[in-house]
Amino acid sequence: MRRNAFLAATTAAVFVPTRASARETRYDLVTSTGTISGTLLLPDGAAQLVLIIAGSGPTDRDGDNPLGLYAASYRRLADALMMRGIASVRYDKRGIAASRAAGSVPKDLRFEMYVSDAAAWIAKLRGDGRFPAIAVAGHSEGSLIGMMAVQHEAVAAYVSIAGPGFPASVLMRRQLGARFAHSPELAAANTRILDALVRGRTVSDVPTQLLPIYNADAQQYIISWIRYDPRVEIVKVRAPVTIVQGGNDIQVGVGDATALAAARPDAKLVIIPKMTHVLSDDDATAPAAQMIGVYRDPTRPIDPQLVRAIAASLG
Repeated sequence: MRRNAFLAATTAAVFVPTRASARETRYDLVTSTGTISGTLLLPDGAAQLVLIIAGSGPTDRDGDNPLGLYAASYRRLADALMMRGIASVRYDKRGIAASRAAGSVPKDLRFEMYVSDAAAWIAKLRGDGRFPAIAVAGHSEGSLIGMMAVQHEAVAAYVSIAGPGFPASVLMRRQLGARFAHSPELAAANTRILDALVRGRTVSDVPTQLLPIYNADAQQYIISWIRYDPRVEIVKVRAPVTIVQGGNDIQVGVGDATALAAARPDAKLVIIPKMTHVLSDDDATAPAAQMIGVYRDPTRPIDPQLVRAIAASLG
């Protein structure tokens, strides 16, 4: 082999995409109520793409949340996928961050709106023409949004990341029950309110301490959300399914992942022992330690097993 040809072949073999060899551009979805703002991170020559769907609350496209989450999980996940030559789109859900103007009046927001938006994103990406292989990766609440969206739009793969395996009311009872264990009155009020919402009824007498969760604007959204059971919805997904769960996740447990896998026996189940809810590893398992540590540290690398699992889902 001639020297120049040898060097070219060697360079091609070891080339790893970097941000210098990728383009990050604004990539928006226009809806009837306004523009939903997204970001496309595109390595040169990428033919595979992952649509990243954010979790609950005011979590933005980068994975940050003004309520105390500053880990930049989705931005770092997009970077990690880029290093494998995989493109990604991440977006601010309607009503959040740069997509605030697209949001309806808070009391009119319904879970199904997020599902429709995700399906519209998939349709837009399929129509783009550059990405013959599209995967949807939904994180936390975004897991249910994604698994319902792909029932309407065909994709190459669906990945649930830290997705609850039970209706949201079960998760809320678990999480809030632990939070209010020190206060029987608040624990009882939480149970009373959730029982009403499960029956489709709003509640007017909400203790002040619970208003951030159960304010009047949020209750109809919660009612629309908790009616769906992920174990039922995952069966309806026509694409190959991968379920990824961290062992040190303080918000969603391994039991949720195994419940999803039991409902979908052909799914690939990946349990990552030290991965947290923010997709980085941590030896700490106490919520307080994680909340002041990994939840506020945007420098920790995304767990490589997660990245490999997403890449493998695309073949």
